[in-house]
Amino acid sequence: MVARPPITVVGAGVVGLSCALRLLEEGYAVDVVTREPPLETTSAIAGGFWFPHLVLPIERVKAWSAEGYAALADLAATAPESGVRLVHGRERRDARPADEELWWAEAVADLEVGDDGFSFTSPVVEMPVYLPWLAARVEAAGGRFVLRELTGLAGLTELTGSPGDRIVVNCSGLGARELVGDTTVHPVRGQVVLLEPCGVEEWAMDERHGSTYVFPRGGDVVVGGTEDHHAWDRTPDPATAAAILARATALVPALAGARVLGHRVGLRPARPSVRLEREGRVVHCYGHGGAGVTLSWGCAAEVVRLVAAPPEG
Repeated sequence: MVARPPITVVGAGVVGLSCALRLLEEGYAVDVVTREPPLETTSAIAGGFWFPHLVLPIERVKAWSAEGYAALADLAATAPESGVRLVHGRERRDARPADEELWWAEAVADLEVGDDGFSFTSPVVEMPVYLPWLAARVEAAGGRFVLRELTGLAGLTELTGSPGDRIVVNCSGLGARELVGDTTVHPVRGQVVLLEPCGVEEWAMDERHGSTYVFPRGGDVVVGGTEDHHAWDRTPDPATAAAILARATALVPALAGARVLGHRVGLRPARPSVRLEREGRVVHCYGHGGAGVTLSWGCAAEVVRLVAAPPEG
């Protein structure tokens, strides 16, 4: 029997945690090395809505998205404590979307398309619940978390054995700029407002007036948003927040008067295309743009396959 190599997963966002859990389930010993605990990562700020947004290439994303939809729908049905729910909703547009804009539609069962947009049922994930749930699953399966500031992928030997044995799974998101020198990864700043639950039961999006969305979760309602490319500022802007609330309330009047629970800014790790490939003893898995939750389980399954494959050369 061939011994499985020990694994170091770099990054504890939703992609890193999903990869770690899938690898543990396959019998690998896994350490998760992270600068920030899960609730301090960009994933913690995400709206948690299944939708392949700001991410390419289409054919690979289509497969990962479909696998992600199935996995999240299963969690909604079997593990409600995970914070995953299935929620129906609608995106409004000025015109009927073209078929090529709906390349992701095979993943959903109830898509309805009209002259002013489309509707379907989507997983919506309450990230402050989901990330601790995932982390607990990782630990229960034998995974270990190590808080550490990294300047590169070297220097991890003492965690997982000799360099010849170890495989590193690089889920560092924006950190890939420094860790592997990939300057094609850039931030897309997203600002959101968190509202108290106010009876809103369906998600809503509106592409007619900027990137406006409303995602009801168990303990809050996430309203957004912004898409500011190459913007690094993490400080919420009051004027932007007011504009977000005005657009969202016009879209969903039931939000009027809802108490504000907080303001958040996250930096989506965008890239011309997702990097998911094996490079010697390193498997890279980053550049998921605005679709980390959407792609997490599909990409994790591919990471497992790449880890199991013999290294080239």
